[in-house]
Amino acid sequence: MTEVTKPLSTCHHFQKNVEENLVRHFSILDIVSKFQETNARVNRALFRAVTDCGCIKIDASKQVLPDDCSFEDIRNHIRSHLEGQLCENCREVLEAEVGQNLFYLAGMCNALKLDLEEIISKENQRVATLGIFHLR
Repeated sequence: MTEVTKPLSTCHHFQKNVEENLVRHFSILDIVSKFQETNARVNRALFRAVTDCGCIKIDASKQVLPDDCSFEDIRNHIRSHLEGQLCENCREVLEAEVGQNLFYLAGMCNALKLDLEEIISKENQRVATLGIFHLR
């Protein structure tokens, strides 16, 4: 009897590659600290796009909703505070930093025997089921 295996998704393939290539920072303590470090690098790359490059701008102020605003209408009254578009260089830098962050997230999942794709799928289902009432 042959076992039928489903093809690896991009997420599963990535998690497997991380498992095979995460050598230097194999301790869970190293993985978590590298995950936090790469998260800070994502933030720094975003801030540099604003302060060094200027391709995007953050124009933040208090979000004010009309008194008669319904819950379903909130999205029409709130802003992301971002203006502009990432230039090609800033986009490349941010993509690389997010990629490193995902690498250590996958490494943490591996160390804890968690399936990243399953986690994403479950969260996606929660968001789809709860919709706007998910409130994040």
